Amino acid sequence: MKIRSLAAMLAATVILPFAAAHATDLEVTHWWTSGGEAAAVAEFAKAFDATGNKWVDGAIAGAGGTARPIMVSRITGGDPMAATQFNHGRQAEELVEAGLMRDLTDVATRENWKDIIKPAGLLDSCTIDGKIYCVPVNIHSWQWLWLSNGAFEAAGVAVPKNWDEFVAAGPALEKAGIVPLAVGGQAWQAAGAFDVLMLALGGKDRFYKVYKDKDAEVAAGADVAKVFKAADDARRLSKGTNVQDWNQATNMVITGKAGGQIMGDWAQGEFALAGKVAGKDYSCLPGLGVNEVIATGGDAFYFPVLEDEEKSKAQEVLASTLISPTAQVAFNLKKGSLPVRGDVDLAAANDCMKKGLDILAKGNVVEWVDQLLSADSQKQKEDLFSEFFANASMTPEDAQKRFADIIASAD
Repeated sequence: MKIRSLAAMLAATVILPFAAAHATDLEVTHWWTSGGEAAAVAEFAKAFDATGNKWVDGAIAGAGGTARPIMVSRITGGDPMAATQFNHGRQAEELVEAGLMRDLTDVATRENWKDIIKPAGLLDSCTIDGKIYCVPVNIHSWQWLWLSNGAFEAAGVAVPKNWDEFVAAGPALEKAGIVPLAVGGQAWQAAGAFDVLMLALGGKDRFYKVYKDKDAEVAAGADVAKVFKAADDARRLSKGTNVQDWNQATNMVITGKAGGQIMGDWAQGEFALAGKVAGKDYSCLPGLGVNEVIATGGDAFYFPVLEDEEKSKAQEVLASTLISPTAQVAFNLKKGSLPVRGDVDLAAANDCMKKGLDILAKGNVVEWVDQLLSADSQKQKEDLFSEFFANASMTPEDAQKRFADIIASAD
């Protein structure tokens, strides 16, 4: 589990001469624009620039829901960037099938990605018809409830240890003028919060029945109805959030204006940037303190097919750099995510990251919804839960019926 300096030196001797001979600028698009995310992606840029090439940053504000259509439009419109972020899974499936994404199998084979990328499902999500089309760069898990220790102290209640205790603390937080649960206005936040509730309260088997097997009968059943009841609680507790972006909602927790937030581990980057200490200033409940299972979703980079030979060669250098041990550690410590390599030193990991590493080591993992549903099915689900959280007149029963219909036609 240690980065060996000799290995790092050898990696450098492989990359640098090649890069120096073909130094070029590469535009890289992504949606990492919050303070913590920007600090993390700067580590990738620094590592790539060190090869003699130049990372030309193409950040697109507004998170994935806003950025992905822009990225796809550029690629299909004949104006591709050199590399672009997607969540590893099915988001780039149609682009790959259209022959617009570069096959990275040769690079992956040369650098033994199948041996170093853990768990294996990460690389499987980059593989279509036996060929590898992306490089996973992190393991992001959605299944966290982030808590402001100061907010609960101000409300005179103990920091919750699970979802039920959190819901029970809601009235005390509200009495103290604190929003219990911060949920931003972007559709993916509401849908993601529901999916977290589905896994934590419904359990792994039921989660897979709905999202992997597309079992509409289970989606319409009594057990999932309990998840919709919890989503109704979350909707009620989030009233008064009044922010749009996820990092604005995270900032409410950081500043004690909100008691908690259901959000992925990327929220840690914001806590770190604000100088907050895990276990002291804030607490974290993996699996909402109910079911300590995390998803092995996350981010990956795809490389559009380019006509420029020099840029094509530099794409290989970038792919190699993103997966290198030093870049993996530097990026993920700032991003709040876990590295995709199992051979790196994470002694500097904080209390919450260590919880994630422990769960990962035990194998308590699942594929996430991005890996199980098509982009179209995901969009339908996001639209439903955006409306559900914004419209208190929509009953949990009505929402569940619409949800079951989406699952029935999902691909």
